[in-house]
Amino acid sequence: MALTTVRVYRVPFSTNVERVALAAGHKGVAVEWIDVDPDDRSPVEAISGQPLVPVLVVGDDVLFDSPRILEWLEERFPQPPLLPVDPPARAEVRIFCDWFNRVWKRAPNAIADDGPTDALAAEMHAHLALFEDLLAGRDYIFGEFGLADVTAFPFLKYAALGREPDDRDPFHQVLVDHMPLAGDSPLRAWANRVDARPRS
Repeated sequence: MALTTVRVYRVPFSTNVERVALAAGHKGVAVEWIDVDPDDRSPVEAISGQPLVPVLVVGDDVLFDSPRILEWLEERFPQPPLLPVDPPARAEVRIFCDWFNRVWKRAPNAIADDGPTDALAAEMHAHLALFEDLLAGRDYIFGEFGLADVTAFPFLKYAALGREPDDRDPFHQVLVDHMPLAGDSPLRAWANRVDARPRS
């Protein structure tokens, strides 16, 4: 399918922007990145009517919200896929991604907004154990690299890789502080494996 240039508005160190970079890199889709000052989101608001990144622009189409953009990429560029062909397996991946976005992100967001509590820390630790179980004996969350890895990696990577020196986002420090990993954690190996994959 012939398309005009794929442009994406981004800010530095955005977890949701990295999702798009990983998905586009996997599919070999070139992206023209438009860098925005995180303290001045007016260009993003002007194009999309809201301040959050990423925002994808192709011709007259404007999309924001990273899950919607990932679905758009999968629909427009089906090969190589991010979702399994088998309907039950595809449904499992979609359920995981929905859970990650709606449930898993609740605890770290609450800690970043209001500070840690024992209950929120325990929730993050319990979820970490689930990820480690999912990755036991697997290279990727559902066996093959796909949408689940793209969805989770930009957040879970902080447990294994820490923050980059210039990253001052307090939410990212929450992710470092509340996901302690053992040295032999399968999540550590998975994070390094995904980090080595191409990004657009």
